[in-house]
Amino acid sequence: MAAYSGSECDSCVEVAYRTDAVHVRDSEETDGPRFSVSASTWGDFIAYAAV
Repeated sequence: MAAYSGSECDSCVEVAYRTDAVHVRDSEETDGPRFSVSASTWGDFIAYAAV
């Protein structure tokens, strides 16, 4: 699992990498909304975000 936060530590997410999916949630609101995407979709997102 990896955690990422904004510069003010007000935009925190946790990302859990699994072989079949990547799971994302708000680290401040662990019972709140979450979503999962396939590993290949996450890779596409990361490549797009890196541009």
